[in-house]
Amino acid sequence: MSDRVHPSGLPYRAGVGIMLLNAEGKVFTGQRLDSKLEAWQMPQGGIDPGEEPITTAFRELAEETGITKAEVLGESRDWLYYDLPDDLIGTIWKGRYCGQRQKWFAMRFTGTDADVNIATEHPEFRSWRWSTLPELSSLIVPFKRDLYEAVLAEFAGLIGSRTPA
Repeated sequence: MSDRVHPSGLPYRAGVGIMLLNAEGKVFTGQRLDSKLEAWQMPQGGIDPGEEPITTAFRELAEETGITKAEVLGESRDWLYYDLPDDLIGTIWKGRYCGQRQKWFAMRFTGTDADVNIATEHPEFRSWRWSTLPELSSLIVPFKRDLYEAVLAEFAGLIGSRTPA
């Protein structure tokens, strides 16, 4: 299933990511609850056994943000990868994975800010905001920056004309 091999020999965890765009072309970002760093990210999560990536994307979006009002604009052509830093391998995900391989979805938010509720059953974010595309790389933890640049490049045709300065 995975064509990329990590030096640790550990597999990549299968997951999805969601670039959720509002009417102004800004992206939903949440500040991680489990990090002492100023760590922000777009919604993402692991694929359950037998689950299709698109189903996972809508499930994770609802579980992490309370959002159920969104429509798919596009899907990444390939799986996109990130590696955990060496000091996190063996600690995150009970030491079973070296990082993630993710299928990404660009979605348009069709609700209002009142539809956002990060106080979910299993909260992942302490706060949230709509971020501009240029500021994404400065908000993201360093080990995910290449992934986010790949996501932006993948969806550039969908979002290029909607990018606020």
